[in-house]
Amino acid sequence: MFSKPLAALLGLLGAALAAVHLNVQNSDPLVGDYVETLVPMDCSPQSAVPNALFEPLGALSAIRPDQWTTLRHPVFPRHSVRIKQSNFCDTTVKVYTGYIDIEAKHLFFYFFESRNDPDKDDVVFWTNGGPGCSSSLGLLMELGPCRVTNATGDPTFFKESWNTNANVFFVDQPVGVGFSYAEHGQSVSTSEEAAQDIAAFVAIFFEHFPSFKGRAFHMAGESYGGRYIPLFASAVYDQNALLVEQGLAPINLTSAIIGNGMTDPYTMMDSYYHMTCTPASVAPVLDISSCVRMRKALPRCKKWFKESCIDQYDEMNCRAASDFCSAELESPYFATGLNYYDISRPCYDPESLCYPVITTISRFLDRPDVRTELGVDPHVPKEFSSCSPTVGSAFDAAGDGLHSSMDYIGALLARKVRVLIYVGTYDWICNWVGNEAWTLALDWHGQQDFVAVPLRKWHVGGQVAGKTRSAHGLTFATVDGAGHMVPYDKPTEALALINRWLAQEVL
Repeated sequence: MFSKPLAALLGLLGAALAAVHLNVQNSDPLVGDYVETLVPMDCSPQSAVPNALFEPLGALSAIRPDQWTTLRHPVFPRHSVRIKQSNFCDTTVKVYTGYIDIEAKHLFFYFFESRNDPDKDDVVFWTNGGPGCSSSLGLLMELGPCRVTNATGDPTFFKESWNTNANVFFVDQPVGVGFSYAEHGQSVSTSEEAAQDIAAFVAIFFEHFPSFKGRAFHMAGESYGGRYIPLFASAVYDQNALLVEQGLAPINLTSAIIGNGMTDPYTMMDSYYHMTCTPASVAPVLDISSCVRMRKALPRCKKWFKESCIDQYDEMNCRAASDFCSAELESPYFATGLNYYDISRPCYDPESLCYPVITTISRFLDRPDVRTELGVDPHVPKEFSSCSPTVGSAFDAAGDGLHSSMDYIGALLARKVRVLIYVGTYDWICNWVGNEAWTLALDWHGQQDFVAVPLRKWHVGGQVAGKTRSAHGLTFATVDGAGHMVPYDKPTEALALINRWLAQEVL
């Protein structure tokens, strides 16, 4: 978070992962058959839109597997959505894939209906972090309805998928990530920019399918999602005023969900000392001399970062402060050979950022038949990486990761949007100590009551799953024995957590 080396590690497997290569074999959908559901209109978001001119598609069942259906929206003339039915991954439910088209920018998405009751169950949006990592990693490795494993190299049914009781989106964002691309080199370099495209996509999708109107909507993400999700959810909430003004239904934004997130870099600083030099999760992993040096560097690091990055943002001094903090607080851990995402185990395969299954997933995604089934545009470069160094570098150059997203969380809570922060206890890079620290430090109307609540144990199947505290819509929860990717390490506990959250049950 504080330097290019660490920024490359944020999100699932960081922007340094560039091992997935895909071949383009399918026909060009941009010149294929389309079903237009709304004639483009010459209107701006500020103009009045007569309801009679808007003709939503009506039902997902109208979408066919043999052609693209294009969804448009009168309030967002620059945006449209191409969608088709697919047989990818989960044959027990209806699956859809497509592109969010913003003029010459194209964002790829997957949508899986709920295995329970797709006509009534909540809707969950998921994004991986990075910045610059494809959400296909969350889909195929963590919480999706199928997993690619080393055992077969093919996707197998995953019973602990989050679409057990929810309709789930996985989106490759921003442009340049995963199967997403730009025709003329357009790019996005800040979370604020990315949020506007995601908010428009959500409005277009919900408006076209009346059965989703009023449905509870949850925005979830991991790692750099701690930066993304507060801004994305805020953009969706604020956009509702525009929709209502135009006589359209608002999105029922119900909650924001962040797993092992990097939400506030300042409060994360102390946590690197505690995770490596105290038994916060495991026995201390650094030698005493290194820990003493870290302890002495902490006050200087925090003072410099606060003055240059928080009190009055000075880009040059802020970067210098972050580089100093990274060298003193993070580099010692990198030298240990331990997994960046799981302090309890070595990094067995540095080439795939400690997880050998990434190579297997890469081979699966390399298959031409997979791209054809998904409907991947042939404009996607053949040299494709699951985490884009270009996107990561653009966000780094813009200093996006140096900013806290805490205030957005406070604002969402003030507007009755619930917030869940869950963290695996073995993660190092976006660890539970730092995440608990910022939730306690958050300045919001419920702070006093939240801080006063002691951590208590929560259970799954009669066994302790972790600890939690909750007040006034904010919940913090740890998952024992899980690393950075909680659904990967503890799928049963992760599904219990998300199902209880969606049902608004006590953990």
